[in-house]
Amino acid sequence: SPVPDASPVPDASPVPDASPTGSTLLRPEARHPSTIGPLPSKGCPNGNFQERTPETDSGTAVSDITLGEDSVATGHLMVNPPGRHAVIRKSAYALPAASLTFKDLTFSLPACRYSTRMESQAQLEQTTQEEPHGCLEEGVQRETAETVEKTRSEKKVGKMILEPCSGHFEAGELVAMMGPSGCGKTTLLDMLAAKKPDSKYSGQVLVNGRPRDRLFRRIAAYVGQEDMMPAHWTVREAIKFNATLKRQPKRSHEGVDGWIEVLLETFALAPVAETYIGSPEVRGISGGQRRRVTLARGVAAHASLLFCDEPTSGLSATDAELCVKALRTVAKRLGAMCLVVIHQPRHEVAMLFDQLVLLTSSPGRMVYSGPMEQAQQYWRERGFPVPANINPTDYYLDLLTPGTQLDQSEAFVQAFKEVQKPILDERVDQAQRILGATVSAMLASDDVPRTYGPHAVSFWTQLGALLRRKIRITLRNPMALGLPLFIPMVQGFIVGYMFEGIGEKELLRQVMFVFCLLTMLCLAGTMSLIVLITDRTLMKYETSEALYSEGAWSVCSFLVDVPLGLLGALLNVVVMVAFARLENALFLMVMKWSLLLFFVYDSLFAFIGAVAADTRQAQVIATPFVSIFMLFNGFVVSMKDAPVTLHWIFHISPNAYAMQAIVVQMAKGAGWQGEMLLKQFGYSEDIDEMRGVEALVGMIILLRVGQQWGLRYLNHVQR
Repeated sequence: SPVPDASPVPDASPVPDASPTGSTLLRPEARHPSTIGPLPSKGCPNGNFQERTPETDSGTAVSDITLGEDSVATGHLMVNPPGRHAVIRKSAYALPAASLTFKDLTFSLPACRYSTRMESQAQLEQTTQEEPHGCLEEGVQRETAETVEKTRSEKKVGKMILEPCSGHFEAGELVAMMGPSGCGKTTLLDMLAAKKPDSKYSGQVLVNGRPRDRLFRRIAAYVGQEDMMPAHWTVREAIKFNATLKRQPKRSHEGVDGWIEVLLETFALAPVAETYIGSPEVRGISGGQRRRVTLARGVAAHASLLFCDEPTSGLSATDAELCVKALRTVAKRLGAMCLVVIHQPRHEVAMLFDQLVLLTSSPGRMVYSGPMEQAQQYWRERGFPVPANINPTDYYLDLLTPGTQLDQSEAFVQAFKEVQKPILDERVDQAQRILGATVSAMLASDDVPRTYGPHAVSFWTQLGALLRRKIRITLRNPMALGLPLFIPMVQGFIVGYMFEGIGEKELLRQVMFVFCLLTMLCLAGTMSLIVLITDRTLMKYETSEALYSEGAWSVCSFLVDVPLGLLGALLNVVVMVAFARLENALFLMVMKWSLLLFFVYDSLFAFIGAVAADTRQAQVIATPFVSIFMLFNGFVVSMKDAPVTLHWIFHISPNAYAMQAIVVQMAKGAGWQGEMLLKQFGYSEDIDEMRGVEALVGMIILLRVGQQWGLRYLNHVQR
């Protein structure tokens, strides 16, 4: 849209300069208007932001930019973010306002984590005692003794990672959280974003003055440090996935595809929109572009609360500035509260933030919490003015990093307790008394009361999105097709050729062939454990963002992975039986029990993949089950030869039921040889075949239920 000439607004009041003092850093009336909200724009009702210039600050002129439709204007501002002096008007379709209040948040690690450290300290103490007297300076000896004593106390009570922290952030604020390594920035962010279990920390977190509930994830989005995405996913598909599954009712007027185009342009991803995400094995986008995709996925959710853990890491200074400008537009235009952990941004980027939270380490403690533009004034009042030509954020961290030459962390901690903490505590107490809208009310698009679930879309919408992704990724990945189809077929040709014509030979050799066939079916599923664990890890990251449920993911995997695996197993069995030239009746019997056995072991490995912590543990758990079931099948170890105390294993071994039914069928047409074979191995014609079918079906159901339980309650993303 054309930009009209600047025209002064007759009643535009001048913007006062901030005049902070040490005791008013957190008072709303002392904050700059850009940290409170947009200025009125009476000259253009459809205006979207006002560009504040130095002349504007003195009250002489305000220029308006009109873009027309609200959604078009929002997209234009996202793609063309204004500078830090621009006051962005709030959209008519802004997200429901959500303030965030936290009080006395504390995190510490249990004492058992430090046994290794105590061992190293014991070695240090022993080395000190072995040194000749006088070899160490008295001060060094005293320091070593104090270190050992401190470590002993840490072993008893654990290590304090983050001392009590409190704060309050309003809707529409862009907040930066900075500090040296180990100060607890990410820990505090994770606690605020509900990424840590409540039992792991103490303190209160409130949204609009109310405790968080089960719907909190509906209005919150988290951008972590890890870029967890399938390698064969395109950039456009990745962003659309989040935009589709976490749609907010307040933004339903906006088309998903149009919003995706805006995000692609905003984060400079349009040129690689159809490129794979990639991995070390798959060629794709660069690491910086992958980081921007992760950030775009978080923004795509239209969350009222957006938590970002180092979203600019790995980006160039220019790209980092573009990303932070986009976050600022989201905060101001849509009214979202954005909390960003960031490492020493350049000055232009830092000044885009409204609020600044500074922490120091050993342990993590607050040293500043207030407007970003007042931080330099605060430092000057403490007697540490920022030197000329020095990035203020670099200087802040130089003074707050323990152990450095400029370390003044203790002095700033004490100053915070005396100057800012009382005002901050008062503000937190006031925020607790003011109750805002509940999450249910925020999700409501009208005045009709409804019951909302933990996910934004229905189960079938979740399943549809997951199926589309799964099918596309599988078709694009040669290994995803080759492993379950090609390898079993090759094995079938090799083993089948070894037993060529076995159906025309003596009965005992035919039984050996059946044993090998069933054993290969057992072992084939072990190849899928690595894929299961990898897919489950991705699923845990995405379900923690309330994109979909564990049940939808399980059904999707069953509808795609199981048919592929079943087709591979059928090819394996058909090829082997064709080489063996078995009778038709026996062929049908072998096929039936092979299919049952496939579903049992597929369910077993799915269960192990759901409960095991990692691939190594999954293999350790799977090996005993597979080995015991293969041995206790009546052929290698028969029931009559096994100890009575181990007979129960035959009743839970799927291989035993399969061998029993197939061998009995083979013995029926073999005359006296069949009778001797049944007597030799302890198989009985009196055992009902349906009993075995019922047992295997029961195992399948039990293992699938166990899989759902493991996916839902175990192996959550530990932060």
